[in-house]
Amino acid sequence: MIPYGKHHIDEEDIQAVAEVLRNGLLTQGPAIVAFEKAVADYVGVKYAVAVSSGTSGLHLAALAAGIGPGNSIITSPITFVASSNAALYCGANVHFADIDSHTINISSQNLAESLQVYPDIKAVIPVHFAGLPCDMDIIKRVADDYKAVVIEDAAHALGAKYHDGNFVGSCLNSLMTVFSFHPVKAIAAGEGGMITTNDESTYRKLLRLRSHGINKLDDPFQVPEQSVSSGHKNIWYYEMQTLGFNFRITDIQCALALSQFKKLDAFIARRNQLVEIYDIAFKVLQNVHPAQLVGRDLSGHHLYVLRINFKALKLNRAQLMEALHERQIGTQVHYIPVPAQPYYRNLGFRPEDYPNAMKYYEEALSIPLFYDLTDDMQKHVIESFKELVG
Repeated sequence: MIPYGKHHIDEEDIQAVAEVLRNGLLTQGPAIVAFEKAVADYVGVKYAVAVSSGTSGLHLAALAAGIGPGNSIITSPITFVASSNAALYCGANVHFADIDSHTINISSQNLAESLQVYPDIKAVIPVHFAGLPCDMDIIKRVADDYKAVVIEDAAHALGAKYHDGNFVGSCLNSLMTVFSFHPVKAIAAGEGGMITTNDESTYRKLLRLRSHGINKLDDPFQVPEQSVSSGHKNIWYYEMQTLGFNFRITDIQCALALSQFKKLDAFIARRNQLVEIYDIAFKVLQNVHPAQLVGRDLSGHHLYVLRINFKALKLNRAQLMEALHERQIGTQVHYIPVPAQPYYRNLGFRPEDYPNAMKYYEEALSIPLFYDLTDDMQKHVIESFKELVG
């Protein structure tokens, strides 16, 4: 079976993990610090905080931005549910702005219109869908007009670049950026995430929130008299100064991620090659075209999504996916629009209010794209599509 996505693990990765198991701390050790520094240096940002998952990263980012009851975030309807759930975890509300049909990213025009309608929005969470960066300079200007902070959901976009050449995660147009290291992402840590920021106050908040709300770095004690005994420092003493979480990542995961990170450029270069071949192949099919044809040289290419006119075919999507599965080709749909999920319907959302998102969803199909996809595998995928929908 050729899956739609897959991690690549080599002997170097295995040895990196084995080294921690044999000789290192399993958690709260140097591998975490090394991984944070590697990512920060790569994307060009001051601070990076590694966490247990991309989802926990979004949650902590929302908390660090001060999101809570009485205010809202706004995000894209085409994303994994974690993007909007982050606000709900904080007791806040959620709004959605429809996507741009060409980029599948949040539409800056729809975002501006939504910000006019909903005055309680405190944060904008743009999603770099499939690895294609949003127009962050425009989004930042729009958000600033309404005094909303920007938190980038870059779960798909490690290694991607903005139009100005800076890497996604540099936070030049946002307060924070959140990455994911789930096995199908650009690099794998098993599970894991990273929050980047240039703001020291936010960085300190994230460190505390990641570990039970306990003071970190040189944060002053709030009950200093308990920190000393007869003039001597109580080396065991710490303070829980806010309500935090255990969203720590382990050194085992970071050892794997750091080894993987060394191969990131090679991973993305191979994805670029595969995307170029797919683009050429699917241009000749009448009822099939790539969902994103803009910014190909900027994207991290986490996914390769086709838009298929199923109404013009003799196959519906389920039948096509079954036919491809019979040919040992795995596919997936990214994503069911979040407002269409039962939980969000029960909150009062109507998926028909986001026509671009719904139109995209009716046509979307993700096909195999990963580092170890061989030329022969890709050829089989392309030929199978031509047989079934050509």
